[in-house]
Amino acid sequence: NREGTRLLMQAALAAGVERVVYTSSVATLACAANGGSADETMRLSESCAIGAYKQSKVAAERVVETLIGRENLPAIIVHPTAPIGPRDQKPTPTGRVIIEAASGRIPGFVDTGLNLVHVDDVAIGHLAALRFGKPGDHYILGGQNVLLAEFLGQIAVMCGRPPPKIRLPRRLLYPCAVAAEVMAHVTRREPFLTIDGLRMSKYRMFFSSAKAERDLGYKARPYPEALKEALAWFRDNGQLR
Repeated sequence: NREGTRLLMQAALAAGVERVVYTSSVATLACAANGGSADETMRLSESCAIGAYKQSKVAAERVVETLIGRENLPAIIVHPTAPIGPRDQKPTPTGRVIIEAASGRIPGFVDTGLNLVHVDDVAIGHLAALRFGKPGDHYILGGQNVLLAEFLGQIAVMCGRPPPKIRLPRRLLYPCAVAAEVMAHVTRREPFLTIDGLRMSKYRMFFSSAKAERDLGYKARPYPEALKEALAWFRDNGQLR
């Protein structure tokens, strides 16, 4: 993430690119300590980032900021939250939660939350940043802050299943995460439950898109619309019965 970003941004400078929209992540922002909504000013240091992915995203973002300051790289930095919707082929981690919950394989939940946004709104937000964004500025492209219990409940309702009602103590899940990661080394398949994921779940990952709404004209539709489209796409593509 870091060196690939450096090479790409240096190539953009050499080519005289007029504007760059750099896709970062809310993974580079710190969560609000009181469970409120974080904004673009709440920056995370690499040493405080949980896991290799977040550390690499912070490091890559700092490369972009350095080139903005030293070489006038005309870059606008956007921070998508957790996108959901159709065409999630891999699927993404959030997409896997949708599939597993819709299949009835998530019996409980931990006390955490996340910000859900339709993937098409994130794409539209990128175009708005290209047109109206100020080089050097950061913009969160998010949707709604949702508790995990509410998210799983919404999936259950849409699939005609009873919602999970068991609140799971986080500390009891760490042995399961260790086992899942060990099995992942054997099966070469990405684990559904990870130690880093559990560590992050201590925080409510809530964010505000107020700056993007004000400066870019950004808008996000209600997350159940994205969830409905995601479920339909997963069914149509054989990932969900």
